[in-house]
Amino acid sequence: MKIEDWQDFLALVKEVWKNGVLGIDVGQIIVALGIFLVFMVLRNLLTRLILNRLIAWAQRTSSRIDDAVVEAIEAPIRFIPVVLGIFFATAYLELDPESAIIASKINRSLVAFIIFWALFRASKPVGQLLQRADRILTEAMILWLSKAIRIAFALLGAAAILEIWGIQVGPIIAGLGLFGVAVALGAQDLFKNLIAGIFVIGERRFHPGDWILVEGVVEGTVEQIGFRTTTIRRFDKAPVFVPNTKLSDHAVTNFSRMTYRRIKWVIGLEYRSSAEQLQQVRDGIEKYLTENQDFVQPEETATFVRIDSFGPSSIDIMMYCFTRTTNWLEWLEIKERLLIAIKQIVEDAGTGFAFPSRSLYLEAMPGDIELAPIHVTGDEKK
Repeated sequence: MKIEDWQDFLALVKEVWKNGVLGIDVGQIIVALGIFLVFMVLRNLLTRLILNRLIAWAQRTSSRIDDAVVEAIEAPIRFIPVVLGIFFATAYLELDPESAIIASKINRSLVAFIIFWALFRASKPVGQLLQRADRILTEAMILWLSKAIRIAFALLGAAAILEIWGIQVGPIIAGLGLFGVAVALGAQDLFKNLIAGIFVIGERRFHPGDWILVEGVVEGTVEQIGFRTTTIRRFDKAPVFVPNTKLSDHAVTNFSRMTYRRIKWVIGLEYRSSAEQLQQVRDGIEKYLTENQDFVQPEETATFVRIDSFGPSSIDIMMYCFTRTTNWLEWLEIKERLLIAIKQIVEDAGTGFAFPSRSLYLEAMPGDIELAPIHVTGDEKK
């Protein structure tokens, strides 16, 4: 083997080493990889350094929002050393103009990604600030706004990265606008429900947890107000997904917003009851209502007991009152005790409750046969 051959081989090695990959010196590639690995090794250290500074700053404030924000952006912060490693590694390489432009776009895209990723994650705890506006905004509206903010940051981040790579967002939006018109023609119900949901939330018709009734549609407890449908759980525990248009176009009764719960009864007493007995029953019921703290007093709302009318088979006493509780089970218990008390009051007065009755009279049959009147009570004939 000649010395010239060794010299040619060494010249070949130097040429390959110098040209490397895409004209980049292999030595530079190794050094660039070393720079990147150094940042990977120091990743935890750099992350803790940055986080400790931010945590110390957040702890100096009385608000808890900044603490939640720092916790939320921990993942983007952990990605910063990766971006730094790529940036310094590409900066060390002696790239040709075309490759340098690509490397610059990659670095800018990574920086934009970190920024909007951090904003996206930080927007969730920042959305808690909207809770302070609960007098103006409903809980569902706050949830919608929080989601809208996060979606906006995601879209802005995607648009920023596309712009870096020379992709114009404007024509894409215009094209989507034309596409959206075509879609809207076939998705009118979807947009109607979206708009109806906004009206339902804006008008504060109900909130999650409210008991509502929509005649002919559903009755139950509201669980979630969505973009297109509202989830209502019936009392048999079956969930019903109601389109928002059904809730905006129909009358909605919100039982959870009752100030009091009403009891309205017509109590029929026998016609044989004397005027004194009627008065005793009326006064007894009225006394029970006014002395019982379960019922709203007359000075607070309409409450009365009155001998009302002569019915077909009874003298009717109308009782109209309200319970302080609006809870259905508690209301049933109060109503049960009231019924037993009225039963006792009627018995103490020496009279009784009337029930439907009818008297039939037959005229004399041919042959002058006289028949006594037949009195029919309920299903019995006498």
